[in-house]
Amino acid sequence: MHAVKRLVEELDPVLHERGRLAIVSVLAAVPTLTFTELRDTLEMTDGNLSVHLQKLEDKGYVAIDKQFVGKRPQTSCRLTQAGRTAFTHYLNHLEALVEQGRSKPGA
Repeated sequence: MHAVKRLVEELDPVLHERGRLAIVSVLAAVPTLTFTELRDTLEMTDGNLSVHLQKLEDKGYVAIDKQFVGKRPQTSCRLTQAGRTAFTHYLNHLEALVEQGRSKPGA
């Protein structure tokens, strides 16, 4: 199989979706963010962010913690070790794709 095609097929489909990739990229840079901070940073709707976070949590890439701060509920999100590993693997695949493209004649 052609090397570039294989690399593309091996990209993690959970992370390859734009919204989820944005979430993981932001969370990779910080220990934790509240749902509100993440929503505002990414300019997503509550519903859209919730759906993407659920998919990431189901895969084990994100941990979602709910607690009360005073009398108000607060949801915090963080990247798990599995999420960090998957994100690093995803970035390595992208770098490999770029390198394959650069090695082609005329590139």
